[in-house]
Amino acid sequence: MGKNKRIKPPFCPSKITGRILEPSSDKVFNYNNCHPVFCVRYLENDYGLDQCTKDQQASFAKALRKRSLMTWHQIWSADRHGLGAEKIARDSIKAPIPKHITEDIEYFIALRFYGKAPMVGYRINDIFRIIWLDSKFTLYNH
Repeated sequence: MGKNKRIKPPFCPSKITGRILEPSSDKVFNYNNCHPVFCVRYLENDYGLDQCTKDQQASFAKALRKRSLMTWHQIWSADRHGLGAEKIARDSIKAPIPKHITEDIEYFIALRFYGKAPMVGYRINDIFRIIWLDSKFTLYNH
C-alpha cells in the first residue's frame, strides 16, 4: 500500500471530502463503535466551568481526553463511577432543561470528571453534548 493511500478508520465508516473525514450517509453503522466527540457549546452557566475549581477544570479536560481514546462501547462497559457512564432519567434533573433539548431525549448520560462529580448531557450518534458540570452534586439525587 502506497504512502498516499488513505485508510478509513476501523470504526465509524467515513468518506473523505477534502481533508475532513465525515460520516458516510450511505451506510447504517453502530455509533457505539465510535470514539465520542465532545461538545461544550450548550454548557449551562449555572453548572459551567466557572462554577468549578481550577482542579476540577483540569480534571474535566483530562476526563475528556481519556474518553476520547475509548469507544462508546468501552465507555458503557466501564464502571459507572470510573470511566464509564450511567443513564439519568429526564425527570430526575432538578435544573431547568434547556429549551433546545426536545422531548425525544428521554434520558441524560452522566460521565465522571472529578472523583464522582459528573458531567451530564445527551448523546446523538457519537456526539456527547455536555449540558451540566455537577461539581456540587445538586443537579439530581446521587
